Amino acid sequence: MTDNIQSIDRGYGYGSVTEQRNKVLRNTYWLLALSLVPTVLGAWLGVATGITRSMGGGLGLIVFLGGAFGFMYAIEKTKNSAAGVPVLLGFTFFMGLMLSRMIAMVLGFRNGSDLIMTAFGGTAGVFFVMASLSSVIKRDLSGMGKWLFVGAIALMIGGIINVFVGSSAGMMAISVLAIGIFSAYMLYDLKQIVDGGETNYISATLALYLDVINVFQSLLALLGIFGGERD
Repeated sequence: MTDNIQSIDRGYGYGSVTEQRNKVLRNTYWLLALSLVPTVLGAWLGVATGITRSMGGGLGLIVFLGGAFGFMYAIEKTKNSAAGVPVLLGFTFFMGLMLSRMIAMVLGFRNGSDLIMTAFGGTAGVFFVMASLSSVIKRDLSGMGKWLFVGAIALMIGGIINVFVGSSAGMMAISVLAIGIFSAYMLYDLKQIVDGGETNYISATLALYLDVINVFQSLLALLGIFGGERD
């Protein structure tokens, strides 16, 4: 009788844990979709007003790093409060604004709109593949985290150097590596949610958003370099 009760408790507990994980994953997907709206608005505003056009070189880098890390710190501090979602959406608006400079450059090509849609479709494809893999892979991927973090730091340093060097070859290399690293990060972050390693949907959304925006930006850079058609 005692064994039966323990079995029922285990079953009930497992069901509750699974339900909680599914809830976090569902909320993360909804918030991630919502976060794209301020991103698009920020990018549109930046292109329409040209507000980021003069933010090249060191100035653009300082504004981006200061704003990004400031927002991420604020999100971490507010993730368990009602302010968490608005702060996250403010961050995605800021990221759209920062992305507008590249988008404006791509729109300068005759096929610029097609390149942007291709980059968006490619990013959606990568996300779909990684989301599918995260639901079928049984292996614990938590060990990937430290290696991916090192890779992301190396990319950031390389990107900062290339801002001042202005090398097209460096830009291509960084973009290719970024697509690989952040696609893997996407799988890692999704698997963390599926396995219950991440229980806060705001933190989960922030991680996935950064993966998505980096893959999109890198794809767009490569498409602009190789596929841009000038008038």
